[in-house]
Amino acid sequence: MSEIILMSDPRVAAVPVHECGEPLVDVRKEPLLVDLRKQDDSDAFFYLRAGLLERLLQAQAHLPVGLRFLIVEGYRPLALQRRYFEKYAARLRAEQPEWIDEQIRSATSRFVSPPEIAPHSAGAAVDLTLVDADGRELDLGTPMNATPEESAGACYTNAAGISAQARAHREILGRVLTAVGLVNYPTEWWHWSFGDRYWALATGAASACYGPRLHGVDE
Repeated sequence: MSEIILMSDPRVAAVPVHECGEPLVDVRKEPLLVDLRKQDDSDAFFYLRAGLLERLLQAQAHLPVGLRFLIVEGYRPLALQRRYFEKYAARLRAEQPEWIDEQIRSATSRFVSPPEIAPHSAGAAVDLTLVDADGRELDLGTPMNATPEESAGACYTNAAGISAQARAHREILGRVLTAVGLVNYPTEWWHWSFGDRYWALATGAASACYGPRLHGVDE
């Protein structure tokens, strides 16, 4: 996709889902660093679909020597996704009272996916960054989860105005993840997915193979 297609675009929701039944698996059992900033009582964010996890391991093996992924969030229960979406929408509505509902929904989807099609709620998306051999996060231009407003748009993957070093780090991240079949959500440099509706639309696949996990990680 040469244009930025947002998660709220009807073309995303129109992609059919043929659920393959692949399980959610715990990334802590693999040689991946996991950040605890999103930890909750359910430990849900530690889980990813098995096929996505396999691809992450392949991608990490092709990182330059001394670099590793830091996994920040994977699976996100639907109720939590809905709460995130509604909270950010309410913030935008307060800041932009003249916007109609469709504008709010579209702007919200730059940062939080509509719950009904959310890749995280399918276990198909991962938020991640790069760290060095000592576990220190590299400069990728903005803090992870910086909103478009907070970052003046620098959270967009191809944003202008970030440093050459940050650009190089984003290119490394993109190169290894794209090589194993993941796609990026272009308004968030840290968000990558495989097998969900957005992935299917971006790659031209006939359908998504991962749909929302309605019963969480214990299904």
